[in-house]
Amino acid sequence: MSKLTGKVAVVTGASKGIGAAIAKALAAQGASVVVNYASSKAGADSVVAAITAAGGKAVAVGGDVSRAADAQGIIDAAVETYGRLDILVNNSGVYEFAQIEEITEEHFHKHFNVNVLGLLLTTQAAVKHLGEGGSIVNVSSVVTRLTPPGSAVYTGTKGAVDGITGVLARELGPRKIRVNSVNPGMIATEGTHSAGIVGSDLEQWAISTTPLGRIGQPDEVADVAVFLASDDSRWMTGETLIASGGAR
Repeated sequence: MSKLTGKVAVVTGASKGIGAAIAKALAAQGASVVVNYASSKAGADSVVAAITAAGGKAVAVGGDVSRAADAQGIIDAAVETYGRLDILVNNSGVYEFAQIEEITEEHFHKHFNVNVLGLLLTTQAAVKHLGEGGSIVNVSSVVTRLTPPGSAVYTGTKGAVDGITGVLARELGPRKIRVNSVNPGMIATEGTHSAGIVGSDLEQWAISTTPLGRIGQPDEVADVAVFLASDDSRWMTGETLIASGGAR
Protein backbone atom coordinates (compact mmCIF):
# COMPACT_ATOMS: atom_id res chain seq x y z
CA MET A 1 0.00 0.00 0.00
CA SER A 2 1.23 3.49 -0.85
CA LYS A 3 2.05 5.68 2.14
CA LEU A 4 -0.78 8.18 1.50
CA THR A 5 -3.57 5.80 0.47
CA GLY A 6 -6.94 7.12 1.62
CA LYS A 7 -5.60 10.60 2.39
CA VAL A 8 -6.92 13.83 0.92
CA ALA A 9 -4.56 16.71 0.17
CA VAL A 10 -4.90 20.32 -0.92
CA VAL A 11 -1.92 21.88 -2.70
CA THR A 12 -2.18 25.63 -3.29
CA GLY A 13 -0.50 27.19 -6.30
CA ALA A 14 -0.22 23.79 -7.96
CA SER A 15 -0.68 24.65 -11.63
CA LYS A 16 3.07 24.62 -12.31
CA GLY A 17 6.53 24.35 -10.81
CA ILE A 18 7.07 23.04 -7.30
CA GLY A 19 3.35 22.96 -6.54
CA ALA A 20 2.58 20.81 -9.58
CA ALA A 21 5.39 18.42 -8.69
CA ILE A 22 4.12 18.13 -5.11
CA ALA A 23 0.55 17.45 -6.28
CA LYS A 24 1.77 14.70 -8.60
CA ALA A 25 4.01 13.17 -5.94
CA LEU A 26 1.24 13.11 -3.33
CA ALA A 27 -1.11 11.48 -5.84
CA ALA A 28 1.52 8.91 -6.77
CA GLN A 29 1.56 7.87 -3.11
CA GLY A 30 -2.20 7.38 -3.08
CA ALA A 31 -3.61 10.74 -1.98
CA SER A 32 -6.62 12.34 -3.62
CA VAL A 33 -5.47 15.85 -4.48
CA VAL A 34 -7.09 19.25 -4.92
CA VAL A 35 -4.91 21.14 -7.40
CA ASN A 36 -5.44 24.82 -6.65
CA TYR A 37 -4.67 27.58 -9.13
CA ALA A 38 -5.06 31.36 -9.03
CA SER A 39 -5.03 32.17 -12.74
CA SER A 40 -3.83 29.24 -14.86
CA LYS A 41 -6.77 26.88 -15.17
CA ALA A 42 -5.08 25.27 -18.18
CA GLY A 43 -2.00 24.54 -16.09
CA ALA A 44 -4.04 23.02 -13.28
CA ASP A 45 -6.08 20.95 -15.72
CA SER A 46 -2.82 19.63 -17.19
CA VAL A 47 -1.62 18.57 -13.73
CA VAL A 48 -4.95 16.85 -13.06
CA ALA A 49 -4.75 15.08 -16.43
CA ALA A 50 -1.25 13.82 -15.65
CA ILE A 51 -2.38 12.53 -12.25
CA THR A 52 -5.46 10.77 -13.58
CA ALA A 53 -3.50 9.28 -16.50
CA ALA A 54 -1.20 7.72 -13.94
CA GLY A 55 -4.17 6.23 -12.09
CA GLY A 56 -4.50 8.89 -9.40
CA LYS A 57 -7.34 11.13 -8.26
CA ALA A 58 -7.33 14.91 -8.58
CA VAL A 59 -9.53 17.92 -9.28
CA ALA A 60 -8.61 21.48 -10.20
CA VAL A 61 -10.04 24.25 -8.01
CA GLY A 62 -9.56 27.95 -8.66
CA GLY A 63 -9.07 30.49 -5.90
CA ASP A 64 -6.91 33.36 -4.70
CA VAL A 65 -5.53 32.32 -1.30
CA SER A 66 -5.14 35.94 -0.24
CA ARG A 67 -8.93 36.29 -0.15
CA ALA A 68 -10.67 34.64 2.80
CA ALA A 69 -13.71 33.51 0.81
CA ASP A 70 -11.52 31.91 -1.86
CA ALA A 71 -9.31 30.20 0.71
CA GLN A 72 -12.40 28.76 2.38
CA GLY A 73 -13.76 27.68 -0.99
CA ILE A 74 -10.60 25.74 -1.83
CA ILE A 75 -10.83 23.79 1.41
CA ASP A 76 -14.58 23.30 1.07
CA ALA A 77 -14.04 21.84 -2.40
CA ALA A 78 -11.75 19.18 -0.96
CA VAL A 79 -14.24 18.16 1.71
CA GLU A 80 -17.20 18.24 -0.68
CA THR A 81 -15.36 16.21 -3.33
CA TYR A 82 -13.52 13.67 -1.18
CA GLY A 83 -15.28 13.83 2.19
CA ARG A 84 -12.30 14.78 4.35
CA LEU A 85 -8.99 16.62 4.57
CA ASP A 86 -5.69 15.24 5.85
CA ILE A 87 -2.91 17.28 4.23
CA LEU A 88 -2.50 20.95 3.36
CA VAL A 89 0.48 22.13 1.35
CA ASN A 90 0.78 25.92 1.43
CA ASN A 91 2.76 26.43 -1.76
CA SER A 92 1.19 29.53 -3.32
CA GLY A 93 3.76 32.25 -3.64
CA VAL A 94 5.05 35.14 -5.70
CA TYR A 95 8.56 36.52 -5.96
CA GLU A 96 10.06 39.61 -7.54
CA PHE A 97 13.39 41.08 -6.50
CA ALA A 98 13.77 44.80 -5.83
CA GLN A 99 16.54 46.90 -4.35
CA ILE A 100 15.60 48.94 -1.29
CA GLU A 101 15.20 52.12 -3.39
CA GLU A 102 12.73 50.30 -5.65
CA ILE A 103 10.38 48.86 -3.02
CA THR A 104 6.82 50.20 -3.23
CA GLU A 105 3.70 49.63 -1.17
CA GLU A 106 2.30 47.60 -4.06
CA HIS A 107 5.42 45.40 -4.17
CA PHE A 108 5.25 44.82 -0.41
CA HIS A 109 1.54 44.00 -0.22
CA LYS A 110 1.61 41.79 -3.32
CA HIS A 111 4.17 39.53 -1.66
CA PHE A 112 2.87 39.55 1.89
CA ASN A 113 -0.77 39.11 0.81
CA VAL A 114 -0.07 35.89 -1.06
CA ASN A 115 2.97 34.46 0.71
CA VAL A 116 1.91 35.18 4.29
CA LEU A 117 -1.75 36.18 4.53
CA GLY A 118 -2.70 33.50 1.99
CA LEU A 119 -0.96 30.83 4.06
CA LEU A 120 -2.77 31.98 7.21
CA LEU A 121 -6.21 32.15 5.57
CA THR A 122 -5.93 28.74 3.94
CA THR A 123 -4.63 27.17 7.14
CA GLN A 124 -7.42 28.82 9.12
CA ALA A 125 -9.97 27.24 6.80
CA ALA A 126 -8.22 23.86 6.84
CA VAL A 127 -7.87 23.37 10.59
CA LYS A 128 -11.66 23.11 10.88
CA HIS A 129 -11.37 19.81 9.03
CA LEU A 130 -7.92 18.45 9.88
CA GLY A 131 -7.98 15.80 12.58
CA GLU A 132 -5.44 13.76 14.50
CA GLY A 133 -2.58 12.84 12.17
CA GLY A 134 -3.16 15.83 9.91
CA SER A 135 -0.13 17.45 8.30
CA ILE A 136 0.47 21.01 7.13
CA VAL A 137 3.49 21.56 4.89
CA ASN A 138 4.56 25.15 4.24
CA VAL A 139 6.81 25.88 1.28
CA SER A 140 9.33 28.47 2.41
CA SER A 141 12.78 29.19 0.93
CA VAL A 142 16.48 28.99 1.69
CA VAL A 143 16.59 32.76 1.08
CA THR A 144 15.95 33.09 4.81
CA ARG A 145 19.51 31.77 5.29
CA LEU A 146 21.12 33.29 2.18
CA THR A 147 19.50 36.76 2.43
CA PRO A 148 20.48 37.72 -1.14
CA PRO A 149 20.63 41.42 -2.09
CA GLY A 150 17.45 42.77 -3.65
CA SER A 151 15.20 40.30 -1.86
CA ALA A 152 14.21 42.22 1.27
CA VAL A 153 10.46 41.84 0.77
CA TYR A 154 10.49 38.27 -0.57
CA THR A 155 12.96 37.10 2.08
CA GLY A 156 10.83 38.89 4.67
CA THR A 157 7.78 36.86 3.64
CA LYS A 158 9.66 33.59 3.90
CA GLY A 159 11.10 34.55 7.28
CA ALA A 160 7.49 35.08 8.34
CA VAL A 161 6.56 31.64 6.99
CA ASP A 162 9.32 29.99 9.02
CA GLY A 163 8.18 31.80 12.15
CA ILE A 164 4.54 30.93 11.56
CA THR A 165 5.49 27.28 11.06
CA GLY A 166 6.92 27.19 14.57
CA VAL A 167 3.97 29.01 16.13
CA LEU A 168 1.36 26.78 14.47
CA ALA A 169 3.30 23.64 15.41
CA ARG A 170 2.83 24.66 19.06
CA GLU A 171 -0.78 25.74 18.60
CA LEU A 172 -1.87 22.64 16.73
CA GLY A 173 0.35 20.07 18.43
CA PRO A 174 -2.21 19.37 21.17
CA ARG A 175 -4.65 18.46 18.38
CA LYS A 176 -2.05 16.07 16.93
CA ILE A 177 -1.72 18.15 13.76
CA ARG A 178 1.86 18.58 12.57
CA VAL A 179 3.22 21.71 10.88
CA ASN A 180 6.56 21.74 9.06
CA SER A 181 8.17 23.63 6.20
CA VAL A 182 10.39 22.71 3.30
CA ASN A 183 12.84 25.43 2.27
CA PRO A 184 14.03 24.94 -1.31
CA GLY A 185 17.09 26.46 -2.88
CA MET A 186 17.00 27.67 -6.47
CA ILE A 187 14.79 25.32 -8.51
CA ALA A 188 14.43 25.06 -12.28
CA THR A 189 10.74 25.90 -12.73
CA GLU A 190 8.63 27.72 -15.27
CA GLY A 191 8.91 30.74 -13.00
CA THR A 192 12.69 30.81 -12.81
CA HIS A 193 12.87 30.30 -16.58
CA SER A 194 10.34 33.04 -17.42
CA ALA A 195 12.00 35.43 -14.97
CA GLY A 196 15.28 34.96 -16.80
CA ILE A 197 16.98 33.47 -13.74
CA VAL A 198 17.90 30.18 -15.36
CA GLY A 199 20.91 30.90 -17.54
CA SER A 200 21.70 34.16 -15.77
CA ASP A 201 24.54 35.33 -13.55
CA LEU A 202 22.23 34.71 -10.58
CA GLU A 203 21.96 31.04 -11.52
CA GLN A 204 25.74 30.82 -11.85
CA TRP A 205 26.12 32.41 -8.42
CA ALA A 206 23.64 29.90 -6.96
CA ILE A 207 25.53 27.00 -8.52
CA SER A 208 28.85 28.33 -7.27
CA THR A 209 27.56 28.50 -3.69
CA THR A 210 25.84 25.10 -3.76
CA PRO A 211 27.99 22.15 -2.61
CA LEU A 212 26.20 19.76 -4.99
CA GLY A 213 27.08 22.11 -7.86
CA ARG A 214 23.73 22.62 -9.56
CA ILE A 215 20.24 24.02 -9.04
CA GLY A 216 17.41 21.71 -8.05
CA GLN A 217 14.46 20.13 -9.80
CA PRO A 218 10.82 20.37 -8.65
CA ASP A 219 10.53 16.65 -7.94
CA GLU A 220 13.44 16.89 -5.49
CA VAL A 221 11.40 19.29 -3.36
CA ALA A 222 8.23 17.24 -3.88
CA ASP A 223 9.82 14.15 -2.34
CA VAL A 224 10.59 16.14 0.82
CA ALA A 225 6.99 17.40 0.92
CA VAL A 226 5.71 13.82 0.66
CA PHE A 227 7.94 12.84 3.58
CA LEU A 228 6.55 15.70 5.69
CA ALA A 229 2.97 14.88 4.69
CA SER A 230 3.30 11.20 5.55
CA ASP A 231 3.64 9.20 8.74
CA ASP A 232 7.34 8.81 7.92
CA SER A 233 7.74 12.18 9.68
CA ARG A 234 5.19 11.48 12.43
CA TRP A 235 7.62 12.59 15.19
CA MET A 236 8.45 15.89 13.50
CA THR A 237 6.70 19.22 13.87
CA GLY A 238 7.87 22.83 13.81
CA GLU A 239 10.81 21.87 11.59
CA THR A 240 12.24 23.64 8.54
CA LEU A 241 13.91 21.18 6.20
CA ILE A 242 16.30 22.86 3.79
CA ALA A 243 16.31 21.27 0.33
CA SER A 244 19.01 23.34 -1.34
CA GLY A 245 21.82 21.02 -2.36
CA GLY A 246 23.72 22.27 0.66
CA ALA A 247 23.47 26.01 -0.03
CA ARG A 248 23.28 28.07 3.15
